[in-house]
Amino acid sequence: MRLRGAIFDMDGTLLDSMQVWENAGEDYLRTLGCVPEEGVGELMKSMSLQQAALYCRERYALPLSVEEIMAGVNGRVERFYRQEARLKPGALDFLRTLSQRGVRMCLATATDLHLVEAALDRCGVRTYFSALFTCTQVGSGKDEPHIYRAALRHLGTGRADTLVFEDALYAARTAKGDGFVTVGVADAYEKSEGELERLSDFFLRDFREVDQFWKFVSAC
Repeated sequence: MRLRGAIFDMDGTLLDSMQVWENAGEDYLRTLGCVPEEGVGELMKSMSLQQAALYCRERYALPLSVEEIMAGVNGRVERFYRQEARLKPGALDFLRTLSQRGVRMCLATATDLHLVEAALDRCGVRTYFSALFTCTQVGSGKDEPHIYRAALRHLGTGRADTLVFEDALYAARTAKGDGFVTVGVADAYEKSEGELERLSDFFLRDFREVDQFWKFVSAC
């Protein structure tokens, strides 16, 4: 393979950030002086933000509207991206190396654009990406391949010489099913990591595994 393009997911792939989504509801309840019940975070993961806000208002008798609760949770998430978000170990050097080798890069993420920009600016890596694509902008989630196709059109590269980096099994499955070469990235919050590793063309446990990565690229 002559690697010419790379499409990166953000949360759980480049950023060690999945915990903010796992714990946002519980953290918000604590700021209101509530003690979250055991398992409430897992329960809210299966809900939309609006559903979770309604659940919290009723379950914890919160004197707030659903809209106010949603804004509070979103505020907690935004503060994380602006003040706490960190790259995974080795990610900065990995991006720098790709850039030095002339690989064009863009981002494809389900996170809202203003949060993406805040996190990338904080981590000092915004300039490595020629475009930022979000599921909201594209109009579909990563259960459909549209965001990867939009990113590919922007890069102007071919599927055969473009890699998609994903930490989530369902997203990697979508990309691979659409003909992309996929690189699975290990993340503690992906409960199906073994399946992700088997599905991926290459599995990256750590961005510092650069020798193994370039051997894979050379062998393709």
